[in-house]
Amino acid sequence: MGSRTPKQFLQLAGVPLLVHSLRVFEASQTIGEIILVVPETEMTACQNELVPAFGLSKVSRVVSGGARRQDSVWNGLQAVDGRTAVVVIHDAVRPFVTEAMVQAVVDRARSHGAALVGIPLRDTIKRVGPDGMIETTLDRQRLWSAQTPQAFNVELLREAHQSGQRAEADVTDDACLVERLGHPVSIVPGTADNMKMTRPEDLLIGEAIVAAKRNGPSS
Repeated sequence: MGSRTPKQFLQLAGVPLLVHSLRVFEASQTIGEIILVVPETEMTACQNELVPAFGLSKVSRVVSGGARRQDSVWNGLQAVDGRTAVVVIHDAVRPFVTEAMVQAVVDRARSHGAALVGIPLRDTIKRVGPDGMIETTLDRQRLWSAQTPQAFNVELLREAHQSGQRAEADVTDDACLVERLGHPVSIVPGTADNMKMTRPEDLLIGEAIVAAKRNGPSS
């Protein structure tokens, strides 16, 4: 993002990106508690300022993140209530998650053990070699772009993380760790709006999405 502020705390429509997501989980009837994993330097501010300021009553713990995404998730898993059966992992910089997505992945995780939100790829995908030359064109009909939320049986996810730690695996999402165990992961349709904010122009798109949602469908 080119900013000194961690991107999850950048403003979107006057509200931190993180809060947009948290409000959805706060409102979801299927979510019992929220464990917020943030950089260690932001823990106090989140606990004492952000959480109470936005009335996020389901936030039960604020936990320090790790060097990698999977390290942060592992830290969060250590704080999960022992009575929990299913955990939901969500990127803080996907502000347009919906309650329907949350419910869908939780329902699928209850029946299949693991599930994620994703969308079919629309672009033609090329595999390119280190020399910058195209090696082949992939069949996009079977290719999906993975999003979050991702939901898992909590014991399955713990096993997957422990296995990944032993193998020193470096992965980009929790589903990868579960796949390494040979356990199938189900996918449920997401939306193009459920984008990950990674570049400055994404915030401009996000502002347009917020404005469109506020204005509602045109008559």
